[in-house]
Amino acid sequence: MLKRAMPTLTAIAMLLLTSCAESAPENPAIQAEPLTAAEARELVPAVADLTAEVFKRSFAEDIGKNTLVSPLSVLLALAMTANGADGETLAEMEAALGGGIALDDLNRLLSAYANNLPSETGSKLNIANSIWFRDSEHFAVKDEFLNVNTKYYGADIKKAAFDGNTRKEINNWVSKKTDGMIKEIIEEEIPRDAIMYLINAIVFDAEWNQKYEGKDVRKRDFTAFDGRVQNTDFMRSKEYRYIETPDAVGFTKQYKGGHYSFAALLPNEDVKIADYIAGMNGESLMGALNSAYQYGDGVRVRIPKFTFEYDITMNGLLSKMGMPSAFSAEDADFSRIGTVPPGENICIDEVFHKTFIEVDERGTRAAAVTAVGMLDTLSEPQPKYVTLDRPFVFAIIDNTTNLPIFIGALLEIPG
Repeated sequence: MLKRAMPTLTAIAMLLLTSCAESAPENPAIQAEPLTAAEARELVPAVADLTAEVFKRSFAEDIGKNTLVSPLSVLLALAMTANGADGETLAEMEAALGGGIALDDLNRLLSAYANNLPSETGSKLNIANSIWFRDSEHFAVKDEFLNVNTKYYGADIKKAAFDGNTRKEINNWVSKKTDGMIKEIIEEEIPRDAIMYLINAIVFDAEWNQKYEGKDVRKRDFTAFDGRVQNTDFMRSKEYRYIETPDAVGFTKQYKGGHYSFAALLPNEDVKIADYIAGMNGESLMGALNSAYQYGDGVRVRIPKFTFEYDITMNGLLSKMGMPSAFSAEDADFSRIGTVPPGENICIDEVFHKTFIEVDERGTRAAAVTAVGMLDTLSEPQPKYVTLDRPFVFAIIDNTTNLPIFIGALLEIPG
């Protein structure tokens, strides 16, 4: 069970592998070169497709609830797991995670992308991975599986008894890798048939390029998904990157350092947020984000302050995305992870995902995206206005590729 996260942009993806009936040698992650233009053209569409699918399926799991996922966190945890898959299970995971990119290539491309995401003062992004496996005479993990995950993902490898002390060690690792913002991820005893945990943690903590002052914050009404009108604090500013598509408007707002931006997409008045998200795919999402252009006289933007946390068990949506055998005790083929006694098998038991976001005058500590815009038919440039006063989609994007590291939907102001 996942535990409450503390304020700051954080994401956790945790997979629990079970048997369905000394620490490993260290192998530091390779120092990957940045993606080439050709590699980016191969990876970006695949990650964009996964981003759209994970987001819209998570949103559909509980329509009416604020949603926030980190596609990168989910992808990294599942890619590590895929290195233990074979046969049909591997083919399904390659199709679902990389759009058919062979796993060896996906490892290399993800390593090049994730290891070169910038992190600096005022714009921090930390990624950490770990693999914990049971010290048992009934389960023998394969060195090749561990080595490939340390090589490409820098995974910390831990062999443990899977008792109360192991639970404490895993929680301590999570607390350390999230700067103490998530104290505990495993609340209950580790199941007796658990043989492995694969964990990814991402922390994002960035200041706005220009912070808001007190005079920039004013009360305003937000109309929630269910029609309720909520009076809340809105932050006012002028931005210059404007987004306009046939069914939505929006903007991007930079964080300090210029490596990351907050993007917002506000569906038009006659477009329901649920329909807008249901119709999203990787191409349309990237088309909107890539269409942002410099608008001369600026975009008058109003962003509500908000904070919320989100968690989801992703077994069902991942199965529907095309990898059902990974969760099947009979059909899963994770024979490249390790060996178990005859009559038993290795399968994924649970995929947990948890996020937290806080958007305020200082910046973003969590995931956030907003979009709002209006058409201007005048020949002379005039200010455009985007007021996020009804449900909208938001994201934290990497400015080099425009891929969302976090993407969510705000349907109501929490409180």
